Amino acid sequence: MTAAVLHGREDLRVEQVAMPVAGPGELIVRIGAALTCGTDLKVYRRGYHAKMLTTDRLFGHELAGTVEAVGEGVTQFAVGDRVVPLNSAPCDACFFCLNGQQNLCDDLLFNNGAYAEFIRIPARIVEKNTLLIPHTMPFEHAALTEPLACVMRGLEESNACAGQTAIVLGAGPIGLLFIHAASLAGLHVIAVVKRQDQVATAKHFGAEQVVKLADVDDPVVAARVLTPEGRGADIVFEAVATPEAWQWAVQMARKGGLVNLFGGPPAGTSVQLDTNLIHYSDLTLKASFHHTPSTVRSAFALLSSGRFQCDAFLTGTATLEELPEVFASMMVRPADGIAPQIKTIIYPHRAEVVELPNSLAEALEEAA
Repeated sequence: MTAAVLHGREDLRVEQVAMPVAGPGELIVRIGAALTCGTDLKVYRRGYHAKMLTTDRLFGHELAGTVEAVGEGVTQFAVGDRVVPLNSAPCDACFFCLNGQQNLCDDLLFNNGAYAEFIRIPARIVEKNTLLIPHTMPFEHAALTEPLACVMRGLEESNACAGQTAIVLGAGPIGLLFIHAASLAGLHVIAVVKRQDQVATAKHFGAEQVVKLADVDDPVVAARVLTPEGRGADIVFEAVATPEAWQWAVQMARKGGLVNLFGGPPAGTSVQLDTNLIHYSDLTLKASFHHTPSTVRSAFALLSSGRFQCDAFLTGTATLEELPEVFASMMVRPADGIAPQIKTIIYPHRAEVVELPNSLAEALEEAA
């Protein structure tokens, strides 16, 4: 079969590899659609991921497709079922799993290979983290489950609830998912963005107010003044992954507020924080990593509800053969005025490429 293999830093090749075979409890899924992801971009840039994969491995982790084959002992799925298999599953037996922290499982099983014609789903993921897709739901929408599940974990861990004010730092794919999910949950969202095109995009996904960095002298002051009585946000979600953004996030929270440092900077990164501010403002600092089976199901329910603007997150299409070119282009920051690219749909089977519905760019143009 045809698949993308990561051989090292910025060395992604589309090759012929062996067709996977389903072992006991496993599935072979014919991939209908896969999505590009910021995490995959980091892996592409670095050539590895400490937890998810090393070099010379199949690549990609956001997908949905059709069951092609079932292994011995599989009873909950059959050939022809439409499914979204997640990229991991916990053991449910270690200390962390038994303490409600399945995302921190000592034996968290990862699976990669979304950028391929077929993928093998390990038995544990089949059992714990594979969901049936209704026939009314496009594969492209179902494939959003994994990144949204991580965001739902962040909202859950931050005790986010309707009526609160939230600041979201960043308007990349994860930042936009936070803006949209928080807005749908009834929070008042203020977005802090870098580029002009991100202003309209953030508003489209539910931000009530937007701070553009180039337009203000002090992002902290500019964001805080938009909060009720200028006291700061109840919750600040940092989705940029830079030390400066972590520092801003702490300063944007109100007294007694919570800061979720969601973005993951490279290993070895250090941040200087104002200990006096943290202590006397009684701030809660936390980080959210990955997802759990529970937040996977919460994300899937939201995507299935019809309330989530799935199509607006899907801003491009490409074939599997075009994938290296797609990732090379993702390394280049778009200039102001260029329509934002959030997620590109990768179609492994060329004959099944689907035309995108109304694009985000068209929606923004209509809104203007």
